[in-house]
Amino acid sequence: MILFRACSAIALAAILSSVPAGAALSQTVDPHLALEAVESPESLAWVKAQNDKTLPLLSADPRFAGLQADALKILASKDRIAMPTFVGKTVFNFWQDQTHVRGVWRRTSLESYKSADPQWETVIDLDALAAAEGRNWIWKGADCRPETHDRCLISLSNGGKDAVTVREFDLTTKSFIDPAAGGFVLPESKQTIEWLDADTLILTRDWGPGTTTDSGYGFVIKTLKRGQALSEAVEIFRGQKSDVSARPNVLRDAAGNRVVLLTRATDFFHDETYLWDGQRAERLPIPQKVGVRGLIGGKLVLKIEEPWTIDSNASAKSFPAGSLVAVSPGFLTKARDKEIAISNDCDPCQLLAPGPRQSIDQVAVTDHRVLAVVYDNVRGSLVSLRLRGEFGVTSQPLPVIDNAAVSLGSHADEGDDVFYTVEGFLTPTQLKLADATGTTAQTVKALPALFDAKNLVVEQKSATSKDGTAIPYFLVHRKDWKLNGQNPTLLHAYGGFNLSKLPVYDPLVGKLWLERGGAYAVANIRGGGEFGPAWHEAALKANRQRAYDDYFAVAEKLIADKATAPRHLGAYGRSNGGLLMGVAMTERPDLWNAVVVESPLLDMIRYTQLPAGASWIGEYGDPAIPAERAWIEKYSPYQNLKAGVKYPLAYITTSTKDDRVHPGHARKFAARLDDLKVDHLYFENTDGGHANGADPKANARRWALHYTYLSRQLMDH
Repeated sequence: MILFRACSAIALAAILSSVPAGAALSQTVDPHLALEAVESPESLAWVKAQNDKTLPLLSADPRFAGLQADALKILASKDRIAMPTFVGKTVFNFWQDQTHVRGVWRRTSLESYKSADPQWETVIDLDALAAAEGRNWIWKGADCRPETHDRCLISLSNGGKDAVTVREFDLTTKSFIDPAAGGFVLPESKQTIEWLDADTLILTRDWGPGTTTDSGYGFVIKTLKRGQALSEAVEIFRGQKSDVSARPNVLRDAAGNRVVLLTRATDFFHDETYLWDGQRAERLPIPQKVGVRGLIGGKLVLKIEEPWTIDSNASAKSFPAGSLVAVSPGFLTKARDKEIAISNDCDPCQLLAPGPRQSIDQVAVTDHRVLAVVYDNVRGSLVSLRLRGEFGVTSQPLPVIDNAAVSLGSHADEGDDVFYTVEGFLTPTQLKLADATGTTAQTVKALPALFDAKNLVVEQKSATSKDGTAIPYFLVHRKDWKLNGQNPTLLHAYGGFNLSKLPVYDPLVGKLWLERGGAYAVANIRGGGEFGPAWHEAALKANRQRAYDDYFAVAEKLIADKATAPRHLGAYGRSNGGLLMGVAMTERPDLWNAVVVESPLLDMIRYTQLPAGASWIGEYGDPAIPAERAWIEKYSPYQNLKAGVKYPLAYITTSTKDDRVHPGHARKFAARLDDLKVDHLYFENTDGGHANGADPKANARRWALHYTYLSRQLMDH
């Protein structure tokens, strides 16, 4: 076993003697705990041994070089849409290509951006910065000072981690501001920062021992003035160590209102929301399952994920789960104390409520409108909502395309201009610019076709899950395919955290798989947000198995229809989808000949003890509670690998720098397969973080490895 070469053979032999090879892994003994030490010499030696086995095998395949070249051409193409971000009225973009591997942050005017050949000015050259400072900097974004838009907080990650170093940057001089001159510099941490005013930050981070939660996030919020050391920051709010996090949210609107909210996340889905007036924090009586989406006319725009009834002075108003609501902080504080009656002036009022097969996805607030992306049976639309006082709310659509995914982009800090994209599985992305107060939009950029789709077709179909629930799925395939069970088919899903799988244009799937004869299916299983909060909640905690049964039902339907057969059916998922892959492999190994297990959770008995696992108890449950552990251990992939089972050859992959889903999950799963003498492939990228691929070249290799493996397993023989 490879692990013996990395650790003490004597110590491991003593442990392993208590673990029968023919049984599931004991719940009290974990022989591979050493692999949880992310960068220990022993762990890295084990990783190297695994990589040295996998990389030569896949990279020697005659298809690998072509797949990598095609992937790099797409990822580094100058024909890609340079996605815009407004800073004031200026358009900024972060761009990577073969020349700028780490990337450049650049700017141009809106009019120039709309032209066929924008004239970009480089603001930060990240390749040059990393070289000058000898650091492995990866771009993580910029947050610019409101109103003046002259200074920005730049977040830089070491190798792609979620933890970032933050440095203040002057857009006028295009230089970082020295701390000696009053510039903000915040050392590496997982941190949430907002501009409170021009010279004051409000933030949460690791302030030192005892200030981070069990999930690894800060729970102490402080204000920091220009020129102050971190030790001089003033505490204004404190959550609890058992929370997920605490974070500030500073909201401003066109009328000059500013609202400062402090959010205590008691678990991943439940928040306590406090209004801070500069002196004290006062809890607002709003649902705990809520997303604060913006401020307009002094009113908070809330997306509520649970039913909400407001009672005040013998009157009441109710709003359904999944709806958008506007309400002023003043009304909330008075209503809580029964000091105000509910009136007809749209305070509070329902902006939008989804139907039974609908969901509200993204929401943006401009100076005068609230924009909402609405999905009806997983097909997107975009509406612009106007609050009209006692006249309620009016709605008007903005143009999209049929059967599309719709995504809101940046909107102007001043005015109502907004960028958004529309795309479909076979329809390249279009970037549109609209004035949210109108009904038209200009297509300012369009992605060229990056794969040949003329012989492809998209169908939306349905499978019946174990409990009788209809599970929709999309299927993309050649028009001339035959239902003979011979089609190499890749089935993708996620099924968690209220996140939806949408009909997006993915040129990598198109070029590296569809164009080469593969079929591609996307299952909209429970646990996602495709049909609102109830669809997500149906697979929470004790009901987690429903998501997995839904996925198996789609696979079985593909096989029953003779679209494919287990010999030619592959499964792919990452993160929570990687957990789905682990379950697919351990519960239904008969359904697949390939399983890509990427950035996965797999040891669900120890997941809360691996950063940032404790934050997900609201999704999966707590294995420290015996009753909850009982249903978690029924599906936890690491514990349910057994000897004597014919498993498909899995491709397991993660990143050393992943500080969101710990690489120990993937490592231990692979090591357990070694224990059982089950052949598998394992690759660990040493950079990239949870997002994978710190640069286009690394990401191109990543996808080439994926599709080389899938080609070998599903297209050969």
